Formats: sequence, C-alpha cells, structure tokens
Amino acid sequence: MTSTVPARGTLSQALGSGRPHKPRTAERSALQAVFLDMDGTLVDTEGFWWDIEVEVFASLGHTLDDSWRHVVVGGPMTRSAGFLLEATGADIPLAELTALLNDGFEERIADTLPLMPGAARLLAELSEYGIPTALVSASHRRIIDRVLTSLGPQHFALSVAGDEVPRTKPHPDPYLAASVGLGVDPLRCAVVEDTATGVASAEAAGCHVVAVPSVAPIEAAARRTVVPSLEAVDLAFLHGLMTEVR
Repeated sequence: MTSTVPARGTLSQALGSGRPHKPRTAERSALQAVFLDMDGTLVDTEGFWWDIEVEVFASLGHTLDDSWRHVVVGGPMTRSAGFLLEATGADIPLAELTALLNDGFEERIADTLPLMPGAARLLAELSEYGIPTALVSASHRRIIDRVLTSLGPQHFALSVAGDEVPRTKPHPDPYLAASVGLGVDPLRCAVVEDTATGVASAEAAGCHVVAVPSVAPIEAAARRTVVPSLEAVDLAFLHGLMTEVR
C-alpha cells in the first residue's frame, strides 16, 4: 500500500516537468543542497530490516547467519534479497521475496518509527533556513512514502527511491538524479549516509559525505567526514564542509 501523503516532489515529478527545481539558497553560498539517506540515517530502522529478513527466511525453513547482516545492510532490496537467496538456497522467486520483505517492513513501522538522535532538529533547521533537501534512499517508493508521513514530507523538496533509478546505491545514479532534480552541482552538495554502500554512491556522484556509521565502521577520507551521530551535524557544520569548494 502506498501512502496518500507524498513528498513535496518525487524524482519522476521533478524530471517529468522538463526543468529542474530552482534552489532557494543564495548563489554566494558554497552549500547548494543537502541529501539525506533514510534507513539508519534519519530513522532507526536498519535493525527492523534484519529482523524481518530473519523472520521471513525462518518461515521458509532457513536460518540466517548473523554475519550476513553486514553484507545486506545499506544496499538495494534486490541485492540484499538476492544475496540471502543464494546463501540459503531458499526456493522462492526474488520478486515474491522482496514483496514479503516490504510487507513486513510496512507492518513494523505502522506501530513505531524511531528517529535517529538529532534527526528531527536537523530537518527543522534545514527547513527553517530554506536549504533544498532531498531524501535519497535505496528503499522502494512504497516504503519511502510511508516513512515520509512520520518524517514530515514538508522537509523535503524531492525524494528519490531505489526503484526509480536505473542503478541504485552503490552507483552514483541516485545522487546524480537528486542533483538534476534540484538543479544543483553535486560538488556543492553535502550527503549524510550511514553505510559504506551509501557513502560509495554519494562519493561517486562527487558529493561531500558526512558518514554516521550505524552497523559497520566507516573510515574518514578526502571529502568524507565521520561523526558519531546526527547530533554533531547542524547547518553551520555543513557550511563548513564546503570551505574547500570555495
């Protein structure tokens, strides 16, 4: 089921209009937009996905090895589900499995959707100062729209789902699509991500990355800043990352 409360704009709406969204930030600002991952970055749901995967495969007669959690975290549904199918040998079509996983996730977040520490404050600050913000996730559109009802669709000028781009994370396509949709230069955009897969996608697009590791450690690197939580991230911090761009 798809939510009836959409984001302010989806990728197809932005690109279908024939012209990119015009950012509201001042031209003199080096920071043109902020792109935010969803699971594990804004909402504390990475554990939800693993629990659902464990439950679904248990119903199919298979036990998942806990070490596989690091393999499937942060990636597109088809990659994660495909890996688990190959690892377990479960007899179920990939499309049917992904539907079961999405159904299970929607049921789980219907009861509770915990935000990551600092997420609500950061979103409110970006909105207050008119910073163009996009939600960029490997999750499917049906899942993003459900989560947006809790995050507040008014906080995002655009959202990009994993099933709306030819190649999702770790490829650069999602962040390049967000850049086109908002009419901004990816080199002047900050991305907040929690997994190595998401970081790889953002960096391949040329964005400056703020990594907030959720499940596995992420090392600092050029144009990549690692912080312990979103509580360390505010607008002044994000503007500071763009100093080198000037």
